[in-house]
Order: sequence, then structure tokens, then C-alpha cells
Amino acid sequence: MQIQKSFDQEESKGMLYLVPTPIGNLEDMTYRALRILKEADLIAAEDTRNTKKLCNYFEITTPLVSYHEHNKETSGKQLIQSLKDGKKIALVSDAGMPAISDPGYEVVAEALQHDITVVPLPGANAALSALIASGIATQPFYFYGFLQRNKKDKKEELEQLKYQSATMILYESPHRLKETLQLIHQVWGDRRMAVCRELTKRFEEFIRGTVSELLEWTQNGEVRGEFCLIIEGSAEEQEEKAAWWKDLSIMEHVNHYVEQGNKPKDAIKLAAVDRDMPKREVYAAYHIE
Repeated sequence: MQIQKSFDQEESKGMLYLVPTPIGNLEDMTYRALRILKEADLIAAEDTRNTKKLCNYFEITTPLVSYHEHNKETSGKQLIQSLKDGKKIALVSDAGMPAISDPGYEVVAEALQHDITVVPLPGANAALSALIASGIATQPFYFYGFLQRNKKDKKEELEQLKYQSATMILYESPHRLKETLQLIHQVWGDRRMAVCRELTKRFEEFIRGTVSELLEWTQNGEVRGEFCLIIEGSAEEQEEKAAWWKDLSIMEHVNHYVEQGNKPKDAIKLAAVDRDMPKREVYAAYHIE
């Protein structure tokens, strides 16, 4: 067990701050986020070019270092060493909340293993902003993020999620939106949903209706920008079926999906859905085993 008192001896210890940045509207930057970015010893950014523009706009001169999907192992080790040396580091993604469909989880987990204080700041987030304006039940909800790019893998994920009764939150890119909606309609049926794009920006748009109506909209609507999909949960009762994985350990369960050709992180996601467990718990158990 670990108990963190976030601000005990704050001045004398290394701290990792998780700092949200605007998802489109710079006015959504909080006073506290600006202060932390100015006071930190380093800002760890997903893309230093994008974060540099933000820093220039708000006159922030804190040094930037790169931390992204492709260098997170080496860069993460350097960040942890700096934190152990007493540095204050602010972690940011290109937009929104760090570690949500963006790099960050791994360095947070590593920091906690070294008893380094991790402090989250509240702020901009696309998923929750879309959810509360969707007109669809806001709780319980199930955030899944991006589906697989490959059509076969995507369909398999949707089949795993078919009987989830909570409101579903997905992210999707514009050039894959139509295919994803077609698969949702095929696998889940014609549920109520909302497609949200350009959140917080001048051309913010909510398209609310059924899956079939949204599919029709993609024929002539403006399919641009990053999309957040809010989809009504299943009203069907899942047919009782034997859990084929019940006698497997979590490692064996994940490896089953890896052997089917899934990447380990995707296999962990699928096993988490099967077991109705948080993905982070399956991730931790898989790597411990």
C-alpha cells in the first residue's frame, strides 16, 4: 500500500505534474496549469514543436524535452532520474489530458514505483466534454478510446464490447469514421449516438441521432477533424456462455490474443474487456507474472 500526501515537503522533492492543455481553445488553459508550466524545471512534451507554440503564446520559457510513443522507454528513464534528483517535471500531451490515448501511463507507473509524487491537474478533456453534451446517459460510461485500424481487428473488438450496458466513448479519425460507423451498425445495431468534432473550436459540431442516421450524414457532411463518438449502451442481456478463459491466468489470457496476432497492448485491452477489469490492472498483472 502506498499513501501519497501530495504537497508535503513540496519544495524539496521531485514531483511529476500531469498538466492538461487546451484541445482547441487557448482560453481553456487554467491559471494553475500556467503557473506549473512556468515553475517546473522541465516540460516533457509529446511533440515539442506543438508545445513550443503554446509556451510562446503564454510566454513560458521552461526547457522542453521530448517524451512520446517512440522514445518513451529511453526518455522515461531520463525523466525518472531527473525526478529522483529532485526536479519538478510537467508532463503534457499535444492536447487534452496526458496519458489518455496518449503517452504517459508508463512514466507515471514508474514514478510511483520510486515513491515519486505524481500530481494531476484538472482541465480540458475531449471525452468528457463530448459525453456531457451528447444527450446520452452520462453514467455509467465506458471509455475505450481508439479502436484498431485493421477492419478485422476492429470488428473483433466491437464484438467483445457488444453487450456493454454503459454508454460507450470512442475516438476516431476522419478517414476511418465511415468504416467504423458501418461496423458499429453491423455488430451493435441501430443505437442512439452522438458524433462530436472540433470540440471547443469555432466550428465545434455535434451530430446527434441513430447510427444509421449518422452513417447517412457521412455521405454529405463535413467529415473533418478528430471525432469523439458517444454511443448508447446495450439494452440486451448477454446470453450466458462459458467463460473460455476462466481457467487461464491473466498472462495466459493475454498471450492467447497475442498468439492470434494482436500486439501485447491490444491483447491486454481485449483481456480486460473479457474479465471486466480495468486495463491498468491487467497490464500490471501481466507484467508482474
